[in-house]
This record gives sequence, structure tokens and C-alpha cells, in this order.
Amino acid sequence: MRHAIQRIGFCALMIAGSALPAPADPLPAGFVRLADVAPSIRQNIRYANADNFLHRKVNGYDAPVCILTREAAEALSRVQRAMATRGLTLVVFDCYRPARAVADMGEWTAAGGPPDPQWYPKVKRGDLIAKGYVGELSSHSRGSTVDVAIAPVDSTPVPKPACGAIDADTLDFGTGFDCFDPMSETAHRPLGAKAAANRKLLVDAMRAGGFKNYAREWWHFALAREPFQKQRFDFPVTAE
Repeated sequence: MRHAIQRIGFCALMIAGSALPAPADPLPAGFVRLADVAPSIRQNIRYANADNFLHRKVNGYDAPVCILTREAAEALSRVQRAMATRGLTLVVFDCYRPARAVADMGEWTAAGGPPDPQWYPKVKRGDLIAKGYVGELSSHSRGSTVDVAIAPVDSTPVPKPACGAIDADTLDFGTGFDCFDPMSETAHRPLGAKAAANRKLLVDAMRAGGFKNYAREWWHFALAREPFQKQRFDFPVTAE
């Protein structure tokens, strides 16, 4: 009898154990990791390390991972398929950005300091918000905005820009990502012929995919029909 009770208890434990729920994914409903939708898109998430205009990791970036709303990720996947036919690939620098990261950038900017020859060569650090280069709010926190460029699929050497991110191996866009300077305005002139053509290629491809460009930053695109137009999120960027 005792053995029978023990067997019943053991079976009950096994059943209970098998019924335990799997750990919940921290992503809110409607969000995905880009790698699960479009794994061929290169990810070079700058705010998860020190290679950005703050020269340190930004609060809220616990992993160098692109997270987007499902609608934005699927739209970006369609753009990537169009790029692949030309031997090119998209490279994303930032995707969803937690509200805490936006606040971190704002606090860092307000602390002030001199210009930075790589990231903001003509503007004092304390003027970045007033000049519109750093926002007190960001559309990135809605989950359907992406900072993106185009790169060759192969390892063909490309010119390194003097301002902004300089080691992304992208096509020549005249500046690198996060160059806080009038040169980064999408329609800025004068601009070299190759850079102008590459900006047009990117804008046209992203527009065809349903994105609209922010005129002051050639790399900045928001999904025109985003699902969370009035909502900002603050969950951290994580790998799982």
C-alpha cells in the first residue's frame, strides 16, 4: 500500500512538473526580434556598446539586438529581399529604443561639453537637443522606427566617412550614421554623386517598403502605418 501511495505521489509530481509554463518572452505582444523575421539583415546596434556618440553603453540596451513591431520587421524584410537582388544588404544601427534610453541620452546631452570631431564636430554637446540632433522624445520608442543603411553583400572596401559611425562597411552616404551635422540631411547639397545616388537608393527602397524618411537624417525611417502611433514603450532590449 505504501509503495502504491509513493507511486501515485511520484506520478502526480511528474504531471505537475510537465504542466509548468515555459518562461515568458519579455517582449510585449506585437513585437519581434528582427533576426527571427529577416535573419539576413546585418545588425550593428551601436547603443549596446561604447561605439556611439555617448562613448558608452546606453541605458536599456542589454544586448546588441534589433527589436521591432512585427509590421515593421516584415516590411523591412521585404526591402531586404529587394536589396538582395542587387547584391546588397540592409544594415540596421538602431530599432526599438526604450524610453529610458531616450531619457539617458537627454540627461547626457544636458550635462554639456565641447564638440566631438567624430560625432558632432560643429555643435557643442549641450546644444544637441536645441539643434534637433537629440530628441527629448523619440519615435523609436514606438517600435516601428529604424536607423538603416545599405552595404555590399561581399567585403568590398568602401570609403570611411569623416563624421559618424566609421566602421560599418556601408556604401558611401556622405556621412556615417549619427553624424550630427547638416551634411546628414537627406537632401543636403553639395554632396558627392555616389553619396547622393546611394541616399536616393535607400529612400526609394524604404518608401517602396512602406517607410517614410526623416529629412534631417538620411538613415532614419518610420513605418508609415505603424501599429502604436501614440504609445511609447520602455522594456529593455534583450537577446531572449
